[in-house]
Amino acid sequence: MTDTAKSPTAERNDAALIPPVDVYEDAAGITLYADLPGVPKDRLALQLEADTLTIEGEVALDMPSGMEPTHAEVSLPRYRRSFTLSRELDTERVDARFEHGVLVLRIPKAAHAQPRKVDVRVD
Repeated sequence: MTDTAKSPTAERNDAALIPPVDVYEDAAGITLYADLPGVPKDRLALQLEADTLTIEGEVALDMPSGMEPTHAEVSLPRYRRSFTLSRELDTERVDARFEHGVLVLRIPKAAHAQPRKVDVRVD
């Protein structure tokens, strides 16, 4: 899996925060944890196209009416991150959960890429 985050010179209209992501691999596949604080489930989008996984989410911070922040550290209301996935992964069997602002994706390895035990005969 390769991270394909956009360069810092991307157009301002397309600008987005890059969410922190942890990726763990085991013999059966990979598990990806993406931190997306402030993103409600209805504003989260996952897209798998060919070998590219794209995570996008819009931050929904409720501001009381008539108030404006005097200081805001989150100046971009959107997260976006893309990864190029290995052909060893079975993108048809992705499992996604979203809880407390953390997206957890489990992508299993394809059958041909998983380790298998070979029985040895004694003649």
